[in-house]
Amino acid sequence: MSLSASWLVVNERSGSNSEAALRELEASLATQGLGVARTIEFPAQELPTRTDLEAAGVSQLIVFTGDGTLNAVIDAVSGWAGAVLVLPGGTMNLLSGRLHGEDTPCDAILERIARGAFRPVRPAMAACAAGRAHAGLLVGPGTAWAGVREAMRDFDVAGLAQGAGEALAETTGGSRVRMADPAIGDQNGYPLIELTPSHRGLQVDGFLLENAAEFLQQSFAVLRRRFREGPHERLGLLDWLAIENCAAEPLQLLIDGEPASLGPRAEFSVAECPVDLLATAHGY
Repeated sequence: MSLSASWLVVNERSGSNSEAALRELEASLATQGLGVARTIEFPAQELPTRTDLEAAGVSQLIVFTGDGTLNAVIDAVSGWAGAVLVLPGGTMNLLSGRLHGEDTPCDAILERIARGAFRPVRPAMAACAAGRAHAGLLVGPGTAWAGVREAMRDFDVAGLAQGAGEALAETTGGSRVRMADPAIGDQNGYPLIELTPSHRGLQVDGFLLENAAEFLQQSFAVLRRRFREGPHERLGLLDWLAIENCAAEPLQLLIDGEPASLGPRAEFSVAECPVDLLATAHGY
């Protein structure tokens, strides 16, 4: 498979999309002889759809963005017969890590692609009525910290201060969430439950905030999207589960870092990615 008929999607708001990084990417693509016919700069330009790619004869889409934009790209091209090459263009790059190995840089990935050292895969996702998570899905009042992260990204000092206060109040005083089916873990609920998809199923982790030190540790972890660094307990490895709000209020979610909401009780399951992704490592 050649990447000669390719388009590239970038997002200047993603964590790794600096001007210098984009120049380095362009140089790496040229060095490996991987031509790009068009570059889409999201969000200034609309994401390409399956119809757009088919009409233009594009067979591969290179995506250099964060996990949230990548999620939207995959949704937009769902059912397309081409393949998506995921590059680490965000802050955490969780899906890129699944496909190419954690912390593998763009130039190493592109060198593998140019040598043909890859295969198309359709990795498992965490699916619910609000969408599909390719990297990870969070449920609970602790998701309020995502707004603080956005203020940090925009260097919005006033918004950061206000958002941190609101997130603090929501995480400590908001309605907790629990595993309803199977009814495992603390039935008094958690401020945050994380679902991580893999070929083995959904890894489910609950985060408990027992004291001030744990709260600060977990809040900092959420801000950096390094949730597993916070205090937590493993609840299961499942193909299907239901989560409910302990006070019968709507569930707050982060789907690959993007906010969403569902009713007081929601089901989550494993689903297959709707388009081929190119993997260069065995850990997808």
